[in-house]
Amino acid sequence: MDVGDLLTETYDRLPDLVRAAVDGLTPEQLRQAPGPGANSIGWLVWHLTRIQDDHVADLLDTEQLWVSGDWAGRFGLTADPDDTGFGHSAAQVRAVQPESAQALIDYYEAVASRTGSFLARLRPADLDRVVDEAWDPPVTLGVRLVSVAEDDLQHVGQAAYVRGLIEAA
Repeated sequence: MDVGDLLTETYDRLPDLVRAAVDGLTPEQLRQAPGPGANSIGWLVWHLTRIQDDHVADLLDTEQLWVSGDWAGRFGLTADPDDTGFGHSAAQVRAVQPESAQALIDYYEAVASRTGSFLARLRPADLDRVVDEAWDPPVTLGVRLVSVAEDDLQHVGQAAYVRGLIEAA
């Protein structure tokens, strides 16, 4: 299997996982944290989508969908390109107010579509290109794509777990 195909296979699994984590939940359930200081399902899915949107937009040297689209209003936020959820306080987590599960699904699917188009054009040699020299060793495109997928998979798993807690209560 070509490494590009492997990355595509990995990223192609995420939309169904996102949908399964949020579909059918009310806005209140999406905002419900399983405990004090914990992240809600809505925040987890918003954050994983923001990270992918931010990082892929950077790789494409283009504007984030969060900024160019009408997404922020559907979450009760402003279209700040620097707000990805990284380092959020408990108050900032609570401020992420998705209007519906569909808002989370729609935003993720828009980001996933752009990511899929990007992955479809990759050649194996592209994965060795350094995309971030702020780290030692510098980060290559391949490493960045694996990092984003790993972050997304962790957070969607957390969202599914929190959903189970909410539904069991």
